[in-house]
Amino acid sequence: MTKDVFEEEKAEEGFEPLIVAYCCNWCSYAGADLAGTSRFEYPTNIRIIRIMCTGRMDAALVLETLRMGADGVLIAGCHPGDCHYQKGNFMMEKRYDYIKKAVESVGIEPERVRLEWISASEGGKFAALVREMTEQIKELGPSPFRAVDNSKEGAGNE
Repeated sequence: MTKDVFEEEKAEEGFEPLIVAYCCNWCSYAGADLAGTSRFEYPTNIRIIRIMCTGRMDAALVLETLRMGADGVLIAGCHPGDCHYQKGNFMMEKRYDYIKKAVESVGIEPERVRLEWISASEGGKFAALVREMTEQIKELGPSPFRAVDNSKEGAGNE
């Protein structure tokens, strides 16, 4: 019964994408924090996960995030040359093409995954990026995996 009410509310409100942002601890997470403390407005449908460095990200993590129902994935790191681990962002940049191909190979639009460089002082850029990405994902519609995952939720919780 509760699930039916939730579905009705969701249908009335329209599609709101869920975006998971993996932000580097040193730069982009601080940029996201600055966006919040500066009270820049951006959609609340983003979930930020702090990681030490984008160089530690791999395709499996992105695919798992999408499989679990995220409509989009943002990978945000230090600007090239500013990585606290020297070349983590260069490693991610090389890996990014492979990630997009892996996402496409499982039937998901590669536009759902984005790599951006955001410094600690770019709170405004972070807020603008979230607004832009939210609109882009809205145009693409819900992730194909979202419907599959949501049907499993609430099974036996009636």
